Amino acid sequence: MPAYIIRRLFQSIIVLITISVIVFSLTFLSGDPAVLMVSPEATAEDVERFREQAGFNDPILVQYSRFFSDAIRGDFGTSLRHNQPSLPLVIERLPATLQLSLFAIFLTVIIAIPLGVIAAWNRGSWIDNFAMGFAVFGQSVPNFWLGIMLIFFFAVRLHVLPTSGRGGFRFLILPGMAMAFNLMAAITRLVRSTMLDVLSQDYIRTAHGKGLSSRGVMVKHGLRNALIPVVTVVALQFGYILGGAVVIETVFSWPGIGLLTIQAIYNRDFPLVQAAVFVLAVFIILINLGVDIMYPYLDPRIRIDEQ
Repeated sequence: MPAYIIRRLFQSIIVLITISVIVFSLTFLSGDPAVLMVSPEATAEDVERFREQAGFNDPILVQYSRFFSDAIRGDFGTSLRHNQPSLPLVIERLPATLQLSLFAIFLTVIIAIPLGVIAAWNRGSWIDNFAMGFAVFGQSVPNFWLGIMLIFFFAVRLHVLPTSGRGGFRFLILPGMAMAFNLMAAITRLVRSTMLDVLSQDYIRTAHGKGLSSRGVMVKHGLRNALIPVVTVVALQFGYILGGAVVIETVFSWPGIGLLTIQAIYNRDFPLVQAAVFVLAVFIILINLGVDIMYPYLDPRIRIDEQ
């Protein structure tokens, strides 16, 4: 077990270093960062002075080493627009993003899992066809288009839900549905397929032969075993949810890290962009690491020393 955890930690560190290289490269994607960061009215002398102060005249490896050493201490520099340290600005928006993401996961669990189970139990019926139609539609529709449609129908036409912003529970419903819809579709298909596979096993037929009720067999024997891969996928897809927050938060003006990142990109606020991307990446790495460590406990058939 310790060797397994150490190996996973080492892999996570490699991924983190790779992400740091990508985040560092963001500064140079749009051209000379010194020209982009100074005021448009700045003279050539001002630009050169800023370039020297910021260290952009140093060799690229020296610049990266300085960036990485500062990043692991939580120092991403000062936001050019807000004139404040970048990391605290990102951390301040983190609760809003986590609130929306967790609500989307909650919607996925309470809707997709029962729908997938019912579809598998009624294979070939109209319920099964409806569930599969929902799954295909859900995985095909872009979440930003769905968000716009939800705003149009429920906020503009029906006036039952707010269009944007963060507040009480009513403000969570539309962005949460838009963020969760694609994942709901994927989990519905996964639950259905795993339930069909489990229900065809010999121990299910043995349970029926012992006189157990159909509901008892489905819940105690079927659903319990079918949920093992579902739990893993839901946990891993939390990273997908966090990534989708960039689009959904922009559509609904939800004051989270996603909206902050988009605004920072528009303003060419590179220190803030780097801090936001790095924080999201670290969260996704930690989630994946946690799932990797927990998975053998979720499924005893997996041996840690074989991975």
